Amino acid sequence: MERYNQITNKNMREIVLLKAHPCAWGKCRFCDYILDNSKNKMEMLKLNHEVLSHVTGKFGVLEVINSGSCFELPRETLAEIRSIVQKKHIRRLFFEAHWMYRNMLQKMRDYMGVPITFKIGVETFNNDFREQYLNKNADFSSAEEVAQYFDSPCLMVGIKGQTREMIDYDIKMLKKYFQLGTINVYTNNSTDVKRDEQLVSWFRKKYSCLDEDPSVEVLYENTDFGVGD
Repeated sequence: MERYNQITNKNMREIVLLKAHPCAWGKCRFCDYILDNSKNKMEMLKLNHEVLSHVTGKFGVLEVINSGSCFELPRETLAEIRSIVQKKHIRRLFFEAHWMYRNMLQKMRDYMGVPITFKIGVETFNNDFREQYLNKNADFSSAEEVAQYFDSPCLMVGIKGQTREMIDYDIKMLKKYFQLGTINVYTNNSTDVKRDEQLVSWFRKKYSCLDEDPSVEVLYENTDFGVGD
């Protein structure tokens, strides 16, 4: 599995995929990504140290992802990230966190000592689809509410049961309330959530303009950031 890469097309940065404790929620219907977590602390610390050793500070920006939220990384790994921020002159971090951690974001910003762009896996702003079908456990009522805490939503498109109208609305909310965002085109995995090929084809045609939009990163494959497998 690739765990380090450099993103050079949009928002240039280094990115690392680390191991963390099990996701505090871990019940999203579409997600088998949590299989990358661990309960073996020494294993996590050793792997994370090796991955972080590749960070050069080349762009002054570092994104750290894991199979859940940044708050589930071992304390020792967070301390190592903070040390790298200082030694490699990192000016900005990208972290991801679940909605349940919304009141802890400032504490992490204070700890790291540099600006953090916090991502959140929204998947969709359609409350019923997000909560009743995808089981996100993220009970916000609007995109505006999410923007009060987080900087960059991650949307998901191309799921059976999703509609064109839902996707149109989600992208409209992304552009209205956020300066950055990520759109993940759904890929079938080991869960019972399935990809809608017709919806994906429609999205790719209608929103091809996003490929040139510096504020939106579209992932057509799970590994488009160059990490994972």
